[in-house]
Amino acid sequence: MATKVKVFSGQVSKYLSEKIAQSYGSELGKVSFLSFADGEFQPSFEENIRGTDVFLVQSTQPPSDNLLELLMMIDAARRASARTIVAVIPYFGYARQDRKDKPRVSIASKLVANLLSAAGVNRVITLDLHADQIQGFFDVPVDHLYASSVFIPYLKTLHLNNLTFASPDTGGTRRAGSYAKFFHTDFVICYKHRSKPNEIAKMALVGDVKGRNVILLDDIVDTGGTLCKAAQIIMDNGASSVRAMVTHPILSGNAYEMIEASALTELIVTDTIPLKKENPKIKVITTSDLFAEVLRRLKKKESISSLFKF
Repeated sequence: MATKVKVFSGQVSKYLSEKIAQSYGSELGKVSFLSFADGEFQPSFEENIRGTDVFLVQSTQPPSDNLLELLMMIDAARRASARTIVAVIPYFGYARQDRKDKPRVSIASKLVANLLSAAGVNRVITLDLHADQIQGFFDVPVDHLYASSVFIPYLKTLHLNNLTFASPDTGGTRRAGSYAKFFHTDFVICYKHRSKPNEIAKMALVGDVKGRNVILLDDIVDTGGTLCKAAQIIMDNGASSVRAMVTHPILSGNAYEMIEASALTELIVTDTIPLKKENPKIKVITTSDLFAEVLRRLKKKESISSLFKF
């Protein structure tokens, strides 16, 4: 007899979970969240999940309640005798803390991996980790998907000539190089120096963008400072247009206002994190079909390696 599959959602990702469940061909499972007067909360599955393959969808961006909610749902599913528990984490929060870049700091992404394992997760599915090595922090299988699966089809619909890809920092060189190789074109790099987090002291462009339609690539846009500064430098160097494709739209502070006033023609993002408000320059592409296809293949015990191409 085939094992049942049920998809449940945390509160912050319900908008995406509903689309994933619909694309998968099922209804979203029933889960309630009891809140206490002091802010404590308790997730509860409102249907039988004994012997079921459970998929829990929740991004873990701040506040930390989003992560704690996912951990508690995993624990509740384990105690309710779920057969397997798969955490679908569209945006893996705390991924920027993947190493000791100065003394006496936490490697928070490793800590989160340990917490998920301790809670009882059997598998993790995520999209565009900030650093590939985070996969190695887990002792359970990790399916690391790439937003290029949804970005490339959209980019092809724009029919842009003289295309050039750009990385807003040296850390994204590999990503820009991969896109450039796929489209048989060039890429450039914006070299930046930070005086402190979220504040750029200096930025310079390495490469030629004159007369080119430039696509900036990154995995996270937080305050938008790096992206907007890179876009302005690219336009100042003679580019015809500049767009940005960024997977996770954190968009904190006055990021929306900065983007609207920037040289960017368009900011293309995914729905791993919900937008706080509408913006005429921001285009959202859904990842629901991508995640649903992974769920479908895992259920059928089929290979998902083709989804990792590029």
